[in-house]
Amino acid sequence: MFPLRDNIPTDRFPVVTLALIIANVLMYFFFQKGGISLGDPSNADFTQNLIDYGSIPYEITHPGDHCELVQGGAIACEGQPGVTGTAAPQPATWLTLFTSMFMHGGLLHLGGNMLFLWIFGNNVEDSMGPVKFVVFYVLGGLAATALQVAVGPNAMVPSIGASGAVAAVLGGYLLLFPRARVVTLVFIIFFFTILEIPALLFLFIWIGQQAIFGYLDLVQPAGGEGGVAYFAHIGGFAFGLAAIRLFASERRHRRQLERAGMR
Repeated sequence: MFPLRDNIPTDRFPVVTLALIIANVLMYFFFQKGGISLGDPSNADFTQNLIDYGSIPYEITHPGDHCELVQGGAIACEGQPGVTGTAAPQPATWLTLFTSMFMHGGLLHLGGNMLFLWIFGNNVEDSMGPVKFVVFYVLGGLAATALQVAVGPNAMVPSIGASGAVAAVLGGYLLLFPRARVVTLVFIIFFFTILEIPALLFLFIWIGQQAIFGYLDLVQPAGGEGGVAYFAHIGGFAFGLAAIRLFASERRHRRQLERAGMR
């Protein structure tokens, strides 16, 4: 399912939401040197940036130890059994907690996250104002990383993407606008249709998928060692649910509901 728009009007132009989208796009094309394909392993700069600026759980849980690419494209980390020598100088691990939020593995990864951010982020930003929204978004991304690391503390694959922070936005949206409706592109095998469905249903299906895929990822032998960071999505979503009332303004929220005809 892909959301196309919702029915909640905004009071102010979503400056921060747009700025975050622009920052992610610029990061992908100019810093990561990403292309049109779903990541490009042959692009040395792209791959090296993933290792240097992606969030690697092993580095977080082993302060001072760093990971790097070795022969054959594998990742080795200092302190691992059988690993000798030291890694090349790299950015501080704390910095990667923030840079990883603005990095993506490919154009579809980037586009999907930015689509969700635009549709749901503008209303959440409107409910709390630009400064609070920045703080909410960043803390949501950090909470997402924290759960992913807790589930796979020794994982050596870099975690990248805005999806954890965007998941926090989705969690906040769910509590703020449970009666909203979302125009959604729905794929059914080889066919697709456009439906207007309750936001509550859309978001429950989305987080349910993350929970199921996260469980399946755990029970596999390589669980937590690669692929999609489902627990980052769950961690961000949980943060959004827990923290939205601390950030959203009751006055702003009431005005949003009145404009949408929900009061």
